[in-house]
This record gives sequence, structure tokens and C-alpha cells, in this order.
Amino acid sequence: MLADIVNITPSSGGLPGSSQLVSLANGLAFWALIAAVVALVAGAAMWAIGSNSQNMHQSMAGRRTVVAAFVAAVIIGAAPHLIQWFYAVGSRVTK
Repeated sequence: MLADIVNITPSSGGLPGSSQLVSLANGLAFWALIAAVVALVAGAAMWAIGSNSQNMHQSMAGRRTVVAAFVAAVIIGAAPHLIQWFYAVGSRVTK
């Protein structure tokens, strides 16, 4: 059977440039977290200004931005673990 012949085992040393890709992923995660912090501060400011000026639309937009920043930070932090978990689940799939 072909399924018995093909076997995939991820290895960081499998291709040249793997360490640079890991470095790139870490750098992108850093920039994404910085963007989440900026979004959180901007959203909190919009929420506060909108609430104090009785502008319900601005207040709701600020709340959505704050929640989106929190969700983005959770996803960025959990991304490596989620990928590993889904890979583990997928590797258990058999015929």
C-alpha cells in the first residue's frame, strides 16, 4: 500500500534555511503582538471617548477593537500549540 510507504516526519534540519524561517516566524509574532497592543490602546481610547461623549457607535467600535485585540493575542500565543495539536490529531488518522 502507498500509505505504508509514505511517511512524513517534520524536522527543523531537513532543509537549509529552516532556522531563518523560525526566526522570521518569531519576528512576525512579535510584530503581530505589538499591533495587538496598539489596537488595544486605540480601542480603549475610542471606547472611553465614545462613552463620555454619548456616541454609541464610537463606543461599540472601541469595544469591538478591544475584544479583537484580546482574541488576536490569544490566537498568536496559542498558534504553535494549536498547530502541534492538529498535526498530532492528523497523524493519528488511519485508513
